[in-house]
Amino acid sequence: MIGQGLFGAIDISATGLSAQRRRINAVASNIANVDTTQTEEGGPYKRKRVAMRPMETQRPFRTTLDAEVNKLARTNRSHLAQKEQQISEAAGTGVRADEFSEEPAAPRLEYDPSHPDADENGYVALPDINVVTEMVDMIAATRAYEANVTVISAAKDLVMRALDI
Repeated sequence: MIGQGLFGAIDISATGLSAQRRRINAVASNIANVDTTQTEEGGPYKRKRVAMRPMETQRPFRTTLDAEVNKLARTNRSHLAQKEQQISEAAGTGVRADEFSEEPAAPRLEYDPSHPDADENGYVALPDINVVTEMVDMIAATRAYEANVTVISAAKDLVMRALDI
């Protein structure tokens, strides 16, 4: 976060909030469709997951960072020597939550000859979704969301304290 300051911490945590919100939405969709046997695409509902990846550094930020490094180098050479490695490592900008991906798991077959979607042998193809696993994912996403809120609150508190000085 060197070169980004407190507002960089808020920006990065905001991307984390957005990513965890998408993850919670995917889990909620999975739980809501645990018994869905027919979708528009045909067949049972497929479990959705959200893949998270680090965001690539955007060029305008890198340009700004390079300009700041040049200013630092001109004021005192020893400033740059100590921070150069840290600055290059801190060029990240957060996390990106990719679109939902459907898992290619085989459907779970359950014997229920009275179900309208049962095949000729009386088996119904249901989504392979484990509600306990989904609840664990929901709790993990909620905790990660809360952690990002805590970072934003701490950064805001630091800014407010700095203004009081």
